[in-house]
Amino acid sequence: MLLKIDRRLIVTVLLMTGLIFLIWLASLFMVKSPQKIGATYMTLNNSFYQAINEELKKATDLKGDILYTRDPALDVDKQCQQIEEFIEKKVSVIVINPVDGENKKIQQALRRAHEKKIKIIAVDSQLSDSSYIDSSIVSDNFRAGKLSAQYLMKHERAANILVLRHWNALSVKERYAGFLATLDSTKYQVTQNVETLGQTDIALKQTLKTLQQGNKKFDAIMALDDQSAIGALAALDSLALKDSIPVYGIDGSSDMKKLLLSDPNAKATVAQSPIALGKKVVQTCYQLFDQRKVKKEIIVPVYLLTKDNIKNYDVSGWQ
Repeated sequence: MLLKIDRRLIVTVLLMTGLIFLIWLASLFMVKSPQKIGATYMTLNNSFYQAINEELKKATDLKGDILYTRDPALDVDKQCQQIEEFIEKKVSVIVINPVDGENKKIQQALRRAHEKKIKIIAVDSQLSDSSYIDSSIVSDNFRAGKLSAQYLMKHERAANILVLRHWNALSVKERYAGFLATLDSTKYQVTQNVETLGQTDIALKQTLKTLQQGNKKFDAIMALDDQSAIGALAALDSLALKDSIPVYGIDGSSDMKKLLLSDPNAKATVAQSPIALGKKVVQTCYQLFDQRKVKKEIIVPVYLLTKDNIKNYDVSGWQ
């Protein structure tokens, strides 16, 4: 009798052990491998792109996924190398803010990624060839230019305008198009365009050089990004031109918002939201991971900040 009980016990123990082993083995297959995202922004010396990337980092950290963040420092070849690195790392999604939206090398690198079944999201500035782009997530850049022109015309009876721009960015070209389309060309003329690469130090030097040449009189400065607007304001300050030439920007950066409160030359900026852009990127990434359909283009609204309404907004960071 005891022998029979022992045999039953042994069989039961063996069955339970086998069942536990099978459950453990199944759990190994059920554990989801972390998703990999590669993000490359034209430059990370701009807090705008840091804010976008922070949204991605928060999401990937929370979900246990992997984010590779790269800074090409406005170098096309470096950005192409970073795309190739992402391909080698077998990422599922590439998030790109292109150094040059019309550059063939970048487009060819993205084509190679597409051929490897990697999904691609363009953020803040699109590419001229969107064949390999699953989704472009951008601000309403045409409207940003339009709002700037409307406010400038409201406060200047007529103007010769100096435009500071970063011409490799298609987002900037859209802002410029919106600005020109809205201006009354009988009273308002863009008399000079200056390249700044969206960098404050370059904008400072270029604005100083342009103003010191003295062969043209400017009634307003339209900077198509806040980094350039801040450089222009620094140039005016160094020339002791207080409350002389109004400066208009686009971005809604913390520094520009503070200058609206303190600098008489700073008149307005059109606010983008890198936080909203980043959240849309996160949402789209995880839709792509789940093989769900995504929108080909997502446009995030913009709004005007001026000396009159800035007191109603938080100036300490990005929106």
